[in-house]
Amino acid sequence: MLQGIVLVDKPQGPTSHTVVAIARKRLGLKKVGHAGTLDPMATGLLVLGVGPGTKLLTYCVGMDKTYKATIRLGQNTHTDDAEGEPIGEPAGTDVLDALDEQRIRDAMASFVGEIDQVPSSVSAIKVDGQRAYDRVRAGEDVELASRRVTISTLTVESIRRDGALWDIDVEIDCSSGTYIRAIARDVGQALAVGGHLTALRRTRVGPFDVADAIEPDDIEPSALIPLGDAAGQVAPVCALSTTQSVEMRHGKKIFLDPPEGSRPGEPVACVSPEGELVAMCRIDHKVAHILVGFPAAEGGS
Repeated sequence: MLQGIVLVDKPQGPTSHTVVAIARKRLGLKKVGHAGTLDPMATGLLVLGVGPGTKLLTYCVGMDKTYKATIRLGQNTHTDDAEGEPIGEPAGTDVLDALDEQRIRDAMASFVGEIDQVPSSVSAIKVDGQRAYDRVRAGEDVELASRRVTISTLTVESIRRDGALWDIDVEIDCSSGTYIRAIARDVGQALAVGGHLTALRRTRVGPFDVADAIEPDDIEPSALIPLGDAAGQVAPVCALSTTQSVEMRHGKKIFLDPPEGSRPGEPVACVSPEGELVAMCRIDHKVAHILVGFPAAEGGS
């Protein structure tokens, strides 16, 4: 069975599920998943797990991410992005003319750090077992609870006028679970002019960069990152001997020294001498506790 991680640069238009379907067809394998969805409007990095690689996605979902986005000030939409219908009255030209770059930069800077963010009502968050966006499409008014997220950096790259409106290009480093659409909405609210997202591109998920990603139509077995290599980017690596690799796969008790730089209780990647990922483990008092095991590749130990 094929196994590994593949980095895909999703184009604008298809859903993340569509990209997964393309991967399944091109690889001839049903077991393909992703480590965090992108809206159809968004482009950029999707981390796909293939075969047993889907089990490694658990350790990728919660990673910090980087986005490039364009925020438009002057109008709210019901989805907080350009695909939604305008809601409310657009900001008057006099109000928008009163804005200046410094006020915009100051408003953006106020969102850096730990903040309580209310996700967009058309998010994939489940409310009583149903996706919020499905409830909105059914005509319901959905109010979601705020959640704590962290905006590590918010860099304003350019500010320009488009007619009466303002467009701001930004780069954002943030924690998993942050909604960039919600930032656009909230910046517009802070400036009392309304705001929504017009472009979004994810450029990084943890250690993985979109510069290393391929187009969906280029997905093939040779594009897969071996699980041992991928896990080594996700977690500290504990090098096993051949005997330890075999015994760990057989569920035997293994004693290991925590790898340098690892923290107590955090997952470590246990890798065979051939570079294969044997298991993700937690090491307590030098005893390896398997969190999830991985099968040997064909011909492996």
